[in-house]
Amino acid sequence: MKNWQEIQEFLQYDIWRWTSKELKGANIIKRFGLGVLKTLILVVRGFNSKQLNMTANALTYNLVFAIIPILAMVLAIAKGFGFAEVIETHLQQVIPDGFNMMPEVMGMVNRYLETAQGGAFIGIGLLILIWAVYSFFRNVEQAFNAIWDVRQSRSIVRQLTTYIAVLFLVPVLIIASTGLTIIVHSTIEAVPLLARMSQWHSSLVRLAQFVLVWAVFLWMYMAIPNTKVHLHSALFPALMMGTLFQLLQMLSMYVIVFLGRTSIVYGAFATIPIVMMWLQWTCLLILIGAEMSFAIQNNEQFEYEKDLEKMSRRYKDFLTLYLLHRIILRFENDEVPYMATELAHENNLPIRLVNQLLNRLVEVGLLRTVYVEQKEDKTYQPALDTHKITVGMVIERIDKQGVEEFLRGAKPDMLAFWQRFLQLKDEHNTLKNVLVTELKS
Repeated sequence: MKNWQEIQEFLQYDIWRWTSKELKGANIIKRFGLGVLKTLILVVRGFNSKQLNMTANALTYNLVFAIIPILAMVLAIAKGFGFAEVIETHLQQVIPDGFNMMPEVMGMVNRYLETAQGGAFIGIGLLILIWAVYSFFRNVEQAFNAIWDVRQSRSIVRQLTTYIAVLFLVPVLIIASTGLTIIVHSTIEAVPLLARMSQWHSSLVRLAQFVLVWAVFLWMYMAIPNTKVHLHSALFPALMMGTLFQLLQMLSMYVIVFLGRTSIVYGAFATIPIVMMWLQWTCLLILIGAEMSFAIQNNEQFEYEKDLEKMSRRYKDFLTLYLLHRIILRFENDEVPYMATELAHENNLPIRLVNQLLNRLVEVGLLRTVYVEQKEDKTYQPALDTHKITVGMVIERIDKQGVEEFLRGAKPDMLAFWQRFLQLKDEHNTLKNVLVTELKS
């Protein structure tokens, strides 16, 4: 029992007290191990707190409604370039054979396109098609933004241009994958040694398919969230989840056989729950990868997390004054101003806390943000004459930050108590020696 408590204490507190700066001086095994453990903790926590399973279910539902319009638009674009047959062949390879649904799906897609070409798709029908595609992509973006704690979506213009680019990008990637496969085939046939080693043939073709999937997952994790995602944060999740997606396809036949008994209950509709389950697993893999990408990039944001929740007001005031002191010194020495990350790393402080304290100093008018060419992010400078910034001014402005006297039903004696409190505070500068009973007028 004691060991379990120690493990809980380590996972909740101790592991987050190892800052990124301290880990840089540790050996590679310790640095890698703690980094992986932190990431796993954040992924598990995010999976529960952000309800990724429910989000995957919602995206699956949206995908079922949008899949035919999306395929119709992709095939329409492909037909314009003369690659429709290539796209159809690739889709037959992507969707597991055991579903036996490609003929029906392609039939619906072709009827969709024939109706559009026949001129019946005017007005409401066309709007429904566009809205189905737009709504799905928008829901995907909102799901990724929620994972990354991004509250502001792209503008409608940026959304439309991005989604249209995706619809053009999909056929291009499929054609590139097909071309890569053809190159692999021709290379093997041209080299007698490789031609005799038939096992290399399938391995290289499979590798080409993996590379395409990895590229798609990497693009999703970097481009969909409305924030800057670093390559190193998205690369490992893309490789891992792309590989799991391919393995899911390979295992799909075994799953279909195992779940074949559903035909006893559902009859001709037995394929529907299996397809829904496959789509739901795919959406869940994508979302878990996005959460992993967020965790890798934002490990520093959770340093000293539990300690920060219990931090005293006095210690927070001390750190606020210290950061302000460092910024003023650099300003008076006519040096390039600090970025938040520089203050955090230089003083071994959690970046989340530094951002919080600096934002508060900006809000109370003691600091201002500036952008300089030498820095990649915003920097901070004093917003007032540094010879007029006193400790009392800082504490007073922080104390007054926020709204006051907002209670509509405040009793008269409460209002009198408030006025007396302000009066004595002004008179004594500090209420250290004032009795609480003296506050009553």
